[in-house]
Amino acid sequence: MPGDFELTTDELRVVARYVAETAAEVLPLFEAACPDDPRPRLALDAAWEFVGGARRTKLQRVTSLDAHRAAAEAPSEVVRLAARSAGDAASAAYLHPLASADQVGHILRAAASVARIAEIEASGDPGAALVSLDRAVARAGPELIGVLVRYPEVPVGKSRVAELMKILDARLRGELRGR
Repeated sequence: MPGDFELTTDELRVVARYVAETAAEVLPLFEAACPDDPRPRLALDAAWEFVGGARRTKLQRVTSLDAHRAAAEAPSEVVRLAARSAGDAASAAYLHPLASADQVGHILRAAASVARIAEIEASGDPGAALVSLDRAVARAGPELIGVLVRYPEVPVGKSRVAELMKILDARLRGELRGR
């Protein structure tokens, strides 16, 4: 696909691994709340197939959309964010090489969602979200940051997840400058 820059399949796998590792942290929250709904698990499995060397196919696209539908039907914000993170993991295989800040969501939204879940589970304590973002920064290697910095910075958003994504984006870009 033509774009504003190049992304190799190996780089897409780095991004998909990062998002899948993140989504795996919270998928059990969805499965506990919705044990009969396999859609987010199938999306995460599709992401892992791609990370493991399989070609990206419509499997990642279809399961991503299905997981996002499961998120829309979720009974709470935590459960919704967990399902959406699994969908994001599957869709990471199709990150577009377009210089658009919207694309950064495919890289960082799951980690911001996990941080928001931590905050909710800590009775709204923003410190819990920051600890979760610390883990997300520690897990991001130079290859992931190298992909991230090809995109524009995330703008300030209106939701708490968007705010956390902005913080994570700034911290990861700072990691690159600090090296």
